[in-house]
This record gives sequence, structure tokens and C-alpha cells, in this order.
Amino acid sequence: MNPNHQVPEKKPMGVWGVFVLTFCQWLDSDFRREGLPDPADLPEKVNWQRTLPFIFLHLGCLAVIWVGFSPVAVGAAIFLYVVRMFAITGFYHRYFSHRTFKTSRPVQFIFAVLGNSSMQRGPLWWAANHRHHHKHSDHEEDIHSPVISGFAWSHIGWLTSMKNFPTSYKSIPDLSKFPELVFLNRYDQTVPFAYGLIMLGTGWVLETFFPALGVSMGQFFVWTFFISTTVLLHGTLFINSLAHVWGRRRYNTDDDSRNSWLLTIITLGEGWHNNHHRYPHSVRQGFRWWELDLTYYGLKILSWTGLIWDLRPVPLVVIEEGKVALGSHQHPA
Repeated sequence: MNPNHQVPEKKPMGVWGVFVLTFCQWLDSDFRREGLPDPADLPEKVNWQRTLPFIFLHLGCLAVIWVGFSPVAVGAAIFLYVVRMFAITGFYHRYFSHRTFKTSRPVQFIFAVLGNSSMQRGPLWWAANHRHHHKHSDHEEDIHSPVISGFAWSHIGWLTSMKNFPTSYKSIPDLSKFPELVFLNRYDQTVPFAYGLIMLGTGWVLETFFPALGVSMGQFFVWTFFISTTVLLHGTLFINSLAHVWGRRRYNTDDDSRNSWLLTIITLGEGWHNNHHRYPHSVRQGFRWWELDLTYYGLKILSWTGLIWDLRPVPLVVIEEGKVALGSHQHPA
């Protein structure tokens, strides 16, 4: 090799190059430009390319100032919040992440689409990150621990980091064998875009053919797309940020997970987080009869229809352990 030969330095991307790269990554979550560093080697910091979609989502909520509200728009937003939260808690979390019950291939796809409409990325990315969280909960490797990184980063900061953007397919071999789920995960902006079009179309139909309802196309869209989705996003993220610092601990787990009634109501049952970290393999997170778990009740109803089956219970030994803990000191928030 000629010692005088100099390897030309790589020129930084211009504005156009950054725009193209960003656009490609928004369209294809698995897109990698040759020559760029491996995201796993990047530092944990906010990346504006990943922040823009969240800024867009939150700014859209401000349009309510101009469109106002109506019982129909607000009711639809609440209904879609509940339906999509159930898809996240029941399927993204309890099924894809922990496999706490079984279902058919068509049903898992339908609920993956519903969960994807919440703009929380694809089901495989979600499951891979959540399994990583349980493996390293509240330790240095945990990518969204409020104990390690503070509230803001554990709540939403980690989502804006390129380091956490790729899907670790090797962590989810049981899910990545389904090409339809891989497709949904790779093109994870497709469903939210289609969801937005459906909300616009529905709003137009209501405004045009049912004027007595007093709802406009823009109003219906703002409430069902921007407001419902934003509240749903933060409701889900509160489990990362608050459920490890606020609430009571029944079980002495190797993390700081806690149980909270308020988070339970917001997330349809996910607030029993200390229970969940003690035994994440159960379909039920409210271990006691008085611990409200709406997601579990919904899954139980689905099991009666035959759409899902083999719901994994909480072992008796874990229940008994909790009874002993109830009579001992618990750590308040």
C-alpha cells in the first residue's frame, strides 16, 4: 500500500441529503444508508429527525382552538382511545411482548394494525424494546428507566434517540417469522396515515350527511387523530416514567416497579406494574380481586368467543406471596 496515499474524508451530508435520509427512514423503518454509523454505536441523545413526528402530533392538538368540540367528536376520541389502548395493552404488551395467551394469525394481525394506529411504532419494535426493559429493568442497560435517566428521558426522550430506533429482530424470533408483521413493523407509518385518512373521511360523512350532529370534518379529525392519539401516547408512556417512581410496592422485585390505581385507570389495568414485574407471564396484572384490570376483562371476553385461548394465570405461589406482603411494610410513593 502506498504510504503517501490518503483516504478521502467523508463529506457531511447537506440539507438535501439529510431530508432524503429522514424521508426514507419515515417511509421504511429498516432503511439504512450505506456509510452511516451503526445506530447501536450512537450516543443516547435527542435526534431532531425522530422528534419531528411527535412535534407534529402535539402541535396538531392546538387546532382545537379553531375547530372547537362537540359531543360526537369528543365521544369518538374517547372510544378510539379505549379501543387502541386495549390493542396496546392487550396485544402489543401482553401478547406480543410476553405471549401470555394464544391466538390465530389473522387475529394477531388485526390487533397489530389497531395498535400500530396509535403511532407507537410497529409491534415487533415495541415487543423487542419491552423484552429488553424486563431483562434490564432499572439497571444501566435499561433504555427508559426513570431511576437511571430521569423522568423526561424515560417518558419520551428515549423515543427520539436514533440509538433506540432500529428493531432488534434477533430478540423476537417468535414474531419475526411472520412476514405480515415484519412488513407492518418496517412500514410503520402506513397504518397511522391510513387511520388519519379514515378519520378525515368519517368526519366528512358526518358533516355532509348528518349536519344535525354539529360536527365538522376538521373537528372530528383533530379530536380522533391528534388529541386521542397524543393522550394515548402519554398514557402508555406514563408506565415507563411514573410506574417506577410513584405508587406502592407489594413484591420485592429487582427494580423499582410500583402499583398505582391512577395509572391503572389511565391504561386499562397496566398500573399494577409491580405485580407485573413480579410475574410478567400472566395475562392478568391485577392479581387481587379488587385490583381493576379492564384489559384482562376484555381478553377474558375475547376468550369466550374463541378468538384467543390458553390465558396464562397467576401461579398460586405468587398470589400467596402477595398476601404475606400485604401484611408487611409497603413503600409509599
